[in-house]
Amino acid sequence: MPVRLYALILLTSCFGLGHNPTHNHLHADKPDHLHAEKPDETILNVTLQHQVPNTQQANHTRGANYEITTENETWKASQTAIIICDMWDSHHCYRAVKRQEQMVPRMEMLLTHLRSQGVTVIHAPSSCVSAYANNPARLRVASIPESSIPEGINQWCHSIPSEEQATYPLDQSDGGEDDTPEEHDAWAAALKTKGLNPRSPWKKQHPGLTIDPAKDFISDRGDEVWRILKHKELKNAILLGVHTNMCVLGRPFGLRQLSKNGVNVVLVRDLTDSMYNPKSWPHVSHLEGNALIISHIERHICPTLTSDQFVGGKPFRFTPITATR
Repeated sequence: MPVRLYALILLTSCFGLGHNPTHNHLHADKPDHLHAEKPDETILNVTLQHQVPNTQQANHTRGANYEITTENETWKASQTAIIICDMWDSHHCYRAVKRQEQMVPRMEMLLTHLRSQGVTVIHAPSSCVSAYANNPARLRVASIPESSIPEGINQWCHSIPSEEQATYPLDQSDGGEDDTPEEHDAWAAALKTKGLNPRSPWKKQHPGLTIDPAKDFISDRGDEVWRILKHKELKNAILLGVHTNMCVLGRPFGLRQLSKNGVNVVLVRDLTDSMYNPKSWPHVSHLEGNALIISHIERHICPTLTSDQFVGGKPFRFTPITATR
């Protein structure tokens, strides 16, 4: 090899004058740190809990027996929504308000975390949306284009085919209030003092739950929530809030409607509460009644998960409310 050619090759190799396959010619004049690739999609690792029939035990006992099973899934945060159901600023049941106050800090922690990961947050304070008429999170809903919707999506859903053969686990025909008479009368008087209707005192969502005006949505309509999910290609929906045996199940944006229409919907079982009075069948404690409804959901409607899967620590647990003396 001629000496001059060898020298040229050596200079090229040592001083980077030749072709570098790691640099695109469009960015040759920019430093390497500006070429960093887009971060990987945020992945949510979830463990879903179901209950399935144990046919072996059922052969030896009357009725169906169930066993808990779990399944691990990975979801893209950008394809996931979390819907907050009816976490109002007040309620006609004193003890329901007290249990809600216990849940709110953990809910806020969960919403803040999931929002930061890219999950879409939808606030659904039924009958209170008008209070947010000028909020950007409400106005944002109008930017979602019209699209086809499932039949009956704006209606309350009392049951779906998968639960029609099941025995509903609670008698909630009395409305589910578990206050003592003294608690209830004192609470009603306090609401009247504030100028509120003791039967329906809610006006907005609980102030302890942040609505991000730059990112979130506000809607209590089934068609609007459906269009948000479809327009943003949100395949997974996480529901939390109250009350499990009523609004969480039956609302137009609730578990039944989403499940029967093919959404991969789950309930946050440690951040929900029921309206159940232990004086009614099956005469168990309020928290046991809530657990029965969650079991019904896991068996017949959709799986559940817990908040600690996202924020760490342990699942949230209520402190039982007892009568003041």
